[in-house]
Amino acid sequence: MTRIPASDDGTFLWMTYRAMLDAGLDCAAIFASVGLPDQVPDRRPRRVNGPQRQFWDAAVRVSGDPHIGLHIGERMPPWPGQVLEYLLLSSPTLGEGLERVLAYQRLITDALPLRLAVHGDEARLAGLDHPVRHYLECATCIALRFLERVTDGEFQATAVRFPHAEGAPPAEYRRVLGCGVTLGAEEGAIVFPAALLARPSPAAEPALLAVHEQLAAERMAALGRREFLAELERHLGGLLERGEASLEALAARAGLTPRALRAALADAGTGFKPLLAGYRERLSRRLLARTDAPIDRILYLTGFSEPAAFSRAFKRWTGETPTAYRRRKHAGRALDPGDGAPRGGDQND
Repeated sequence: MTRIPASDDGTFLWMTYRAMLDAGLDCAAIFASVGLPDQVPDRRPRRVNGPQRQFWDAAVRVSGDPHIGLHIGERMPPWPGQVLEYLLLSSPTLGEGLERVLAYQRLITDALPLRLAVHGDEARLAGLDHPVRHYLECATCIALRFLERVTDGEFQATAVRFPHAEGAPPAEYRRVLGCGVTLGAEEGAIVFPAALLARPSPAAEPALLAVHEQLAAERMAALGRREFLAELERHLGGLLERGEASLEALAARAGLTPRALRAALADAGTGFKPLLAGYRERLSRRLLARTDAPIDRILYLTGFSEPAAFSRAFKRWTGETPTAYRRRKHAGRALDPGDGAPRGGDQND
């Protein structure tokens, strides 16, 4: 199978919106740059990390602030760490807690593969590398605030190293991050005293630690299943256009035998037919709600052979005909044209 695109937990976008709103920025223009409406984002879906450059370039243009990532990071609300925070706090020491958190860091993001390294008296959260400076600086602010909070203010970075060569003035970095910053580093990292790793956790509890670790493992497995299904759906798009959407064709695209694909789908709690039907439904909703593509084009993209079959299926899914559904969705967009996408409505849209 092809490589799964890097993605972030939806909480990151939710926090970013709140921070930009608090800063008085034109969120409608910034979020429209990546096709998102001007409304508080849903925290539940993961977000593909790829559009970060487009998003932050728009934020620079709209705000006029060349250091917007750093300043939005400064305004971010505390990260609701949830299971990873519980995992850290119930570990015996900060060092053991960090190792456990890093083992499950994909639950937050897989765009920043951090690792813990210790050299003498110096510890580093290394791997702080991303091609988009503003995303990286914003994420660094979140990480530092999180570590300060879970240690009751004891965590203090001694330095931060960024791989990008150009950035904010040294005094501004020190004001926001609380330490000096090195630009153009070979590897990005948060540097702190290694002695902090031995800090005991006041909330350490072996029984709770076991529960939290099991929960984190279950969520990692669920994430893997969702990514597997999403990758299959990406393959389905091309197969539907060619009228080849069969289990055998999908298995070949995924590099699996039909039998192995059936087993993998069953393990993910579904099968080929419901996977295909769900994808067709979501694609149909999106095309009708967000585009002016003619029905004949939508039939082709969703793999239906003729309009009557598409109309019957769509009415079964939504209780509306495709025409009525499109009319209702487009009327909602006309009432709020600044969004660039429908406000509210079905999650699948």
